[in-house]
Formats: sequence, C-alpha cells, structure tokens
Amino acid sequence: MTTRPKPLWSGRLERGLDPQVFDFSVLVEQDRRLLPYDIRASIVHVRMLERQGLLDASDARALRDALADVEFAPDRDEDIHSMIERILVERLGELGKRVHAGRSRNDQTAVATRLWARDAAAGAAHSVGKLVQTLLDRARGDGDLILPGYTHLQRAQPITLGHHLAAHATALLRDIARFGAAGEAAAVSPLGAGALAGSSLGLDPEFSADELGMTASFENSLDAVADRDFLLDLCYAATVTMVHLSRMAEELVLWTSQEFAFAELADSVATGSSMMPQKKNPDVAELVRGRTGIAIGRLTGLLALHKGIPLSYNRDLQDTRPEAFEQIDAVRQSAEVFSLAYGTIGFNADTMHAAAADGRTVATDVAERLVVEGSTFRDAHHAVAARVAAGEQFMSPTVEEAVAARHARGMPAAYREQLDRLQARLDDLVP
Repeated sequence: MTTRPKPLWSGRLERGLDPQVFDFSVLVEQDRRLLPYDIRASIVHVRMLERQGLLDASDARALRDALADVEFAPDRDEDIHSMIERILVERLGELGKRVHAGRSRNDQTAVATRLWARDAAAGAAHSVGKLVQTLLDRARGDGDLILPGYTHLQRAQPITLGHHLAAHATALLRDIARFGAAGEAAAVSPLGAGALAGSSLGLDPEFSADELGMTASFENSLDAVADRDFLLDLCYAATVTMVHLSRMAEELVLWTSQEFAFAELADSVATGSSMMPQKKNPDVAELVRGRTGIAIGRLTGLLALHKGIPLSYNRDLQDTRPEAFEQIDAVRQSAEVFSLAYGTIGFNADTMHAAAADGRTVATDVAERLVVEGSTFRDAHHAVAARVAAGEQFMSPTVEEAVAARHARGMPAAYREQLDRLQARLDDLVP
C-alpha cells in the first residue's frame, strides 16, 4: 500500500490524519481540471520570486521546466497543490520545496480557480453563442412563417417565426453578456495575498497579475483569499441561461406534441418508446428542463454555503468548485444539444398558419381600426369583446395584414432588422 505523503502542514501536528478523515476531506480528482491553471500560476510565481531576488536564475529555470512537465498523477495527496509540490520535490529534491515561498494554498487555490473561471465563462459564452447563431440562421430561413404568439398559453396575436426565434436569441445574448461580466469579475489576481496577510518576503503581486493576464491585483489580502463572488457570478449566469433554455425546452415539448404539431424534431435528436411503436419523444428538451431544476439548486446551495463564513479563508469554500464545474458543464452541454435540435428541427408552416388564422387572433387589430375611426380604445375593446363573446370570427384583417401592420422597430414584421442587430451584438460578444 502506498505511503501517504505528509501534508504540507504536518510540522504542527504530531499525529497524522485518520484515513477516514483524509478521504472525507480530499478533493484531488474533482480538482483535476484546475491543474493547468495551478501550474500556470506557479510558473508566474517562480518568475516573480526570481525577479525579487528570492531565487537565482538557474533554480528558477529548473523549477519552471519541472512545472511545465507536471501531469496529473495523484498518490494519496491531500489536494492538487500538494500533488504538484510532491512531484517537484521528487524531481528536484530540496529545490522543489522553494516553489512555495511567499505563498499559501489559500492564494494558490484562489488564483487557479479564478483562471479556470475566466476560461469557463468564455467557454460558456461560446457554447451559448453557437445556439444563438443557429437561431439567427433558422430565423433567416424560415422567419416569414406566421404563427400565433401566446400569453397565458392562449392564442394572442399573429407573429412571425423570425420574431419568435429572435426573442430567444435576445434573451441568450443577455446571458452571454453575463458570462462576460463574470469573466471580468474573476480577472483580479489574489497571488501574493498568502494565507490572509501577504508575506514579508518583498513580493510583487502586481507583476504576478500582469504576467497572468489579469486586469488587476488584489486590493485587500483578507478579501482576496475569502472572495468567491466571481464563482457566484459565474454560476448565476449559468443558472439564468439554464432557465432560458428550460423555457425553450418547454416550448419544444409543446410544439412537437400532436396537440400543437407546430414542429418535428429530427430523428437524430429524438428518441422512441420501448413499448409504444408510434412514439417520438423530445427527451433532449425534457432533460434540459430537468437539469435546470438541478442548476437552480446548485446556485441556491452555493449562496447558502457562503452565508456563514467569517473572514478570511475557511475550508467550506473547497466545495464551491465541484458545484461550479458541474454548473458550467450543464449549461454548455445543454446549449450545444439545443443548437443541434434547432438546427435540424422541421417547422409545420400550415399548422402554424391555421392556428394563427383562427378568426380570433386579429381581434386587437379590429379594435385598433375602431380607434383609427375615432373610438376610444376602451370602448373599442368592449365592443370587439362583445362580438367575440357572441361567437364572431374576424377574417379581416388577414393574419398577413396584421403582421405587416406591425413594422416598427422590434415588432414582428421588422424581424430581419432585429436579426441584423442581434448578429452584430453576437459578433461583438463572441468574436
């Protein structure tokens, strides 16, 4: 059986951890995706130590080269940071122990997590951007199709499919902007904050921040090691995105049902039944809808985790990372499978049009004609409502005329101008 390496803090305590306590507290596998960021930050830390005269050039070069060769190879290590230092000591002997001068696992963890969060935010924005592009492309191709818009899930007024798809794209572009803001929030380097009060070794945190490509160094060392707001921002952005995707999922379930029959999913993104031969099920949409509930729970749990932590670092914060990893995985996977679904979905133009042209959806237009003729809107509304209650159906204006009359900015007939603006916004947010 492999002998467990001594913890980095073992000089203080005489007895080692009980194996059950060790297993309870380690997070090496879950933190695997932090490894490249920890190595990157460690290399920058070595550069800073050399610049400050705390390492000579040959030692610094040896440490940087060894760090660049570190691969994930846990061996009963307490965490990813301990694993890296163990590997350095195995390769370089006593020199490997010098990498940690002026640094604590507190700022080491914080900087690696921030670097991951920046990439995670950019990756999520890219995945959601692919879906937005798919929606814009479908809107350009099928946008003139007419269907009813809904309020309270009741047919309301005729709109274009382009206008409808542009609405989803508009919401998702806000999500992309939120991911951008979360990435900016993560771009503050905590390296140099140490355990909580910095170091007396004469470090240069601003140099480290510049080398890491961060926008700034920390303002307060206590806050630097305690702050996980950037993870909350990232997970909030992911959760709101999942909520938007869940609304789209519910719509797909409805539209592909026989009761609506507005659309049909491609075989490549649908499933069947093991018992009922006729079934074609929208499992992808249902899974996104279900995983949204889990995502909301993760965000709630993360907020609750933070609420009772005094300054500065506390071990509670360890459990923020796996939740954030899963949150980003969920939103990226969901957005990408929806890009596939919307890219291949077939729309039933006749069914959509028939639902829009039911003789009721133009009732508002009839009332507005009376307004043009001099009636107050309230009187016109009551008059038309009475005719609806009596069973009258309105064939004039047609749904095409009703849509065409709504041509101002942001309205159904102006959807192509909307698409141009949304495309420009997407290109700006996700170059």
